[in-house]
Amino acid sequence: MTTILLHTARAFTSTTEIPDAGILIREDVIEAIGPREGMSLPSGAREITATELTAIPGFVDVHIHGAGGHDVMEGTDEAMAAVGRMIARHGTTSFVATTVTASPDDICRSVEGISRFITMQHETDEPRAEVLGVHFEGPFINSARRGVHPKEWIQLPSAELLERFLQAASGNARILTIAPELLGAAPCIDAAHKAGLVVAMGHTDATYEQARAAIARGVHHAVHVYNAMRPFSHRDSGVIGAVLTSQDLTAELIADGVHVEEAAMRILLQAKGAGCVILVSDGISATGMPDGNYSLGKFQVIVAGGVARNAEGNLAGSTLTLDRALRNIVGMGYPLGDAVGMLTANPARLLGIEFKKGALRVGADADVVLLDKRLQVANVWARGMALN
Repeated sequence: MTTILLHTARAFTSTTEIPDAGILIREDVIEAIGPREGMSLPSGAREITATELTAIPGFVDVHIHGAGGHDVMEGTDEAMAAVGRMIARHGTTSFVATTVTASPDDICRSVEGISRFITMQHETDEPRAEVLGVHFEGPFINSARRGVHPKEWIQLPSAELLERFLQAASGNARILTIAPELLGAAPCIDAAHKAGLVVAMGHTDATYEQARAAIARGVHHAVHVYNAMRPFSHRDSGVIGAVLTSQDLTAELIADGVHVEEAAMRILLQAKGAGCVILVSDGISATGMPDGNYSLGKFQVIVAGGVARNAEGNLAGSTLTLDRALRNIVGMGYPLGDAVGMLTANPARLLGIEFKKGALRVGADADVVLLDKRLQVANVWARGMALN
């Protein structure tokens, strides 16, 4: 049994900052955490001194399509492992594999492959991000706000089709994105809620009233806020108005400086507070790769200057890694602890796994990221396995 004691300059748990911290990791679990001077080195354990570095929990990405040249829609072990390896280098230690709109057969085929991978992903000593489940982004979206999702496969919400997706996921479905204004949305939301999914609004043209009704029905998350949504105006605040004024609703933000300008990010953060914003990557297969041509689902994406667009020039996901999102938010003047929470505790709480993920606490998975003074990732432990 491998036991290590990390000694760092400080550690951010989910609730506090510990200066001169010690983190005891036994196998894949955090066994103790606190001031280093109050901890003894167990017999046979190895101490790693990193007193110039800051320890934080591993990032949890609830909206990511791919990385490292692979898309989760491939549904293969090779693709899923490649995504996990790439994002782990940037501090993401767990993620929810996010689909795109496609034919029902293709979605089911991909989800079945993802689910098979989830069942065997720990049968390896390779450190990489853990797949927590599946996020269905489409096909129950509004074609008027589809972004780059293929129009031909968009469908009205259907509880029956959702059940088919859930069967393919074999218990691994976690999030459903839906446009709540569409015909059939209400029974679909009810079915998703009953199945234990997080129900999210996204790719939606909902009015303020429609969005509020969906929140009352059980929708409590908003996907990449501002993007692929009915625009806000002072006489038609729409879904964005509902997001900004509903404190029981969490909000995703793609903080790459491309999808949302700084002033709009500040408005969201000030309206919602740090505890209700979740930073996501919306990363595609081009994440961590050079500019060029890539795939998102079955359609082509061109990446130039790190920005991903389809042939019509519309934004097609991102190449953002969550360590860069962290630096961007801190660079805007927000406290490091708040920014860390948006990447760790908040998404873990959304998924109901806050006692295992997104925190440095006794009994949690040993997902630990070490940052240098420039907030660059210096090392990562994914369930107790070190990348370096």
